[in-house]
Amino acid sequence: MQTNLAEFIRHTPEGQEAAGILGKCVHCGFCTATCPTYQLLGDELDGPRGRIYLIKQVLEGVRPTEKTQLHLDRCLTCRNCETTCPSGVLYGRLVDIGRKVVEEQVARPLGARVVRTALKAGLTSPLFGPAMRLGQMARPLLPASLKAKVPAPQDAGRTPGTPRPRKMLLLGGCVQPAMMPNVNAATLRVFDALGIELVVPPAAGCCGAIRYHLNDHDGGLRDARANIDAWWPHLEAGCEAIVMNASGCGAQVREYGHMLRDDAAYAAKAQRVSELTKDVAELLPAMADAIKARLAEPLKGRVVFHSPCTLQHGQQVRGEVESLLAALGAEVAPVGESHFCCGSAGTYSVLQPELAYQLRDRRLGHLEAPAPEVILSANIGCIAHLASGTQRPVQHWIEWLDGRLSAAAAR
Repeated sequence: MQTNLAEFIRHTPEGQEAAGILGKCVHCGFCTATCPTYQLLGDELDGPRGRIYLIKQVLEGVRPTEKTQLHLDRCLTCRNCETTCPSGVLYGRLVDIGRKVVEEQVARPLGARVVRTALKAGLTSPLFGPAMRLGQMARPLLPASLKAKVPAPQDAGRTPGTPRPRKMLLLGGCVQPAMMPNVNAATLRVFDALGIELVVPPAAGCCGAIRYHLNDHDGGLRDARANIDAWWPHLEAGCEAIVMNASGCGAQVREYGHMLRDDAAYAAKAQRVSELTKDVAELLPAMADAIKARLAEPLKGRVVFHSPCTLQHGQQVRGEVESLLAALGAEVAPVGESHFCCGSAGTYSVLQPELAYQLRDRRLGHLEAPAPEVILSANIGCIAHLASGTQRPVQHWIEWLDGRLSAAAAR
């Protein structure tokens, strides 16, 4: 195994990348101060520095164990540590590589393999929508643990159908259309009101994050290539950007250029797709004046904003939503530990529920302290996870803005 790992480091792009990232780490420990799992568990091996040490051991030929795997599994991949790191260590990429290497050497119990396979196949399947509708019909009868994973049905409302000269692409996503269809519908309506048509190619599906972060890198890359194929004709026809209203998807798609850098057929296209990918929080502030013109009066109400890790740490987009809503008149209350993860983290709340719910409750304590009318966020996973622990409304901020624009238009 030591020889194989040496060859992995020497002869594969992933091995060379891992070695380069490890070479930048100075083991200063600043990252432990902002790591959610270290803050909860107090174990060095449940923080970035300890996990880096474990990955380094494995790449040097030390045989990993189930304990090694557990410490890596407990990582949320929130990338808070990357924001904190003074050396610029790309920990998120390193832990993806390390997990995959460990997965190939440590067999999981049958039950764990079944759950992970079900998540990879089920959440990205065309059958997820019908299954979710069945779950919503039975929601009143479900136990609390399952009800928390099944949001109440939404009426998405109308979607605009008028062609616009300006066009951008929108990734519909794999679970969002079934779980929270109003997020996409609201995004379409807001951009339509601003004179921009959002095109949703039906062949574009999961961004690849679900498979990739469950150590199925090949499956994640297949998802990436399928999306690029679906988007490319529209980009060649003049679509200006690829709009993301799920920050987790945005963080993943922005990695396409890196993930496919050695694929001769897709490298250039993937890099272009990554460059054109924008979160709604990056696009709408430039249109603040046009939004104001469509509001009958300034926004009212006290709100708080939970910035998803994939937005503030993964995409390094910080403060734009709060500034825009404040400029439009809303009272955006500050919250404590604004850098902290809510515990959703893709499939983490399913695979690590105890830690996920501790993090959720800690985050809700700060978000509810200012007594807001509504908790706003920017990622479906965060919204569903936070909503499962509070009676207060939790919405995507684009939904909240759409509601006020629609009310103004109706007057």
